[in-house]
Amino acid sequence: MIAGPSSSGKTTFSHRLSIQLKAQGMIPHPIAVDDYFVNRVNSPKNPDGSYNYEVLECLDIDQFNKDMTALLAGETVEMPRYQFKTGEREYRGDYLKLGNDDILVIEGIHCLNDKLSYSLPKESKFRVYVSALTQLNIDEHNRIPTTDCRLIRRMVRDARTRGASAQDTIRMWPTVREGEEAYIFPFQESADMMFNSATVYELSVLKQYAEPLLFGIPRESPEYMEAKRLLKFLDYFLGVNSEDIPRNSIVREFIGGSCFKV
Repeated sequence: MIAGPSSSGKTTFSHRLSIQLKAQGMIPHPIAVDDYFVNRVNSPKNPDGSYNYEVLECLDIDQFNKDMTALLAGETVEMPRYQFKTGEREYRGDYLKLGNDDILVIEGIHCLNDKLSYSLPKESKFRVYVSALTQLNIDEHNRIPTTDCRLIRRMVRDARTRGASAQDTIRMWPTVREGEEAYIFPFQESADMMFNSATVYELSVLKQYAEPLLFGIPRESPEYMEAKRLLKFLDYFLGVNSEDIPRNSIVREFIGGSCFKV
């Protein structure tokens, strides 16, 4: 069970972990809890009418537990795929059946919360908490906030895969942070292991993708001042050619070109 805050790199971590599990003689099956989102029209809403994707209720928990229980019982299950651009869960004939040496690698922001996987035996769960703990400081007195790195990661990824503008991502970010404080951080101490997904070079790579998105935010919009702050922050970094970034790097989850399906 792999959990962590938004844009911490859970998906790439789950795939790279799966490769290591294969090297140990097991047969892993990465499963994204996000594929169990309820259809967007049925998602819970914030007081302002926007959709809230951070609460546990935005997931079809009963279907998730039904499928996972069936898999552990050796049954064949058709796995869903959630399309973020259309906001609907789809079934495309992706069937899965576990063998004796198979293991489920499940990732999602709520994976450390037993309410998500209430039907799965506790003794069968190994919990991993993934977080992007930035290793860089601007100087002796000013550290680089981890939340800024994750915000820039998400901004670049959502523009590429979900059709969301930087303005949309910044507008949603306070709700995302509230969800993390309520539904993710309280469970991090229950993890069996913690993994730091931050890389020292990523902001130099993300810079060239994030800046055009941030410059596109209109001056009159409420998100303009945050965009201006992030642009000033990115001025501290020199750009790095993304062609030199390994195809299995966690950074590829956000900029594209990964060798994994992320």
